[in-house]
Amino acid sequence: MTFRQLGRSGLTVSALGLGCMGMSEFYGPGDENESVRTIDRAIDLGINFLDTADVYGPFKNEELVGRAIRGRRDQLIIATKFGIVRDPLKPQLRGVNGRPEYVRQSCEASLKRLGTDYIDLYYQHRVDPATPIEETVGAMAGLLQEGKIRHIGLSEAGARTLRRAARVHPIAALQSEFSLWTRDPEERILPTCRELGIGFVAYSPLGRGFLTGQIKRIEDFAEGDFRRLSPRFEGENFQKNLDLVKKVQEMARRKNCQPSQLALAWVLAQGEDIVPIPGTKRIKYVEENVGALDVKLTAEDLLEIEKAFPRGAASGERYTEQMMQLIDAA
Repeated sequence: MTFRQLGRSGLTVSALGLGCMGMSEFYGPGDENESVRTIDRAIDLGINFLDTADVYGPFKNEELVGRAIRGRRDQLIIATKFGIVRDPLKPQLRGVNGRPEYVRQSCEASLKRLGTDYIDLYYQHRVDPATPIEETVGAMAGLLQEGKIRHIGLSEAGARTLRRAARVHPIAALQSEFSLWTRDPEERILPTCRELGIGFVAYSPLGRGFLTGQIKRIEDFAEGDFRRLSPRFEGENFQKNLDLVKKVQEMARRKNCQPSQLALAWVLAQGEDIVPIPGTKRIKYVEENVGALDVKLTAEDLLEIEKAFPRGAASGERYTEQMMQLIDAA
């Protein structure tokens, strides 16, 4: 395993992390025992960076990660998030809460579920437009001073928000969606992170599994899989995006690697300050993803990928309209 430092924070993590969300929700049914074995295998392979959030489940995913890391906590960098609030009666509805009292309440609850007395990297999951970012980050800084968290992160925050937040306290990492088919951060977010010394954590680096080449029809998604409602998997968008993936598959064949490995190698090649966290609940795919670290892309390879998969090539929004409203564009 190779390691990368997140910005100027001093936080060093494995070059590839593990997203744990799908073990508990969103991507169809899961098996908790298999998920724990998958986390164990990831750690054995050198992955020390595990990503979860209180909203996954909700709450179940942090509990699962807490069980999986018992006895190995000191080997790991645990990241979790707060801020997305779900309606108990209508779980598909989302709200955002960044009020200082909620920050503390959420942190205490996450510590209990994870079975730990500190969180290595604590993110605000989505920016709360009703609460000044200065107040939210100020509350997070208070938790850091008390030793409950060790580093502060934000997720899907815009460039102006990042600047305001960084004036209150150094931000270790920004987590945002970034992959061959979601390249929005290249324009303003990545340059701002680099200017401010903020590391970049790329979630969904495999395009919600689409860039693996394993998905051929909408029926390949299990009942209850949220991708059935995602604009990029609807109607003609599905076929247009499938045509893009075929180009990745062809390039992967020539590189003698899996399409997923090529897609992850591309993300890794975008900068030493970028750490992708592909999610999976199966050992097979953890092993496959780690193999991406051995895929070396030449300048010619990167040019070919750019030509086949330019910025903005993916068809359709990455979230539903309601979820897109939670993304901070400022």
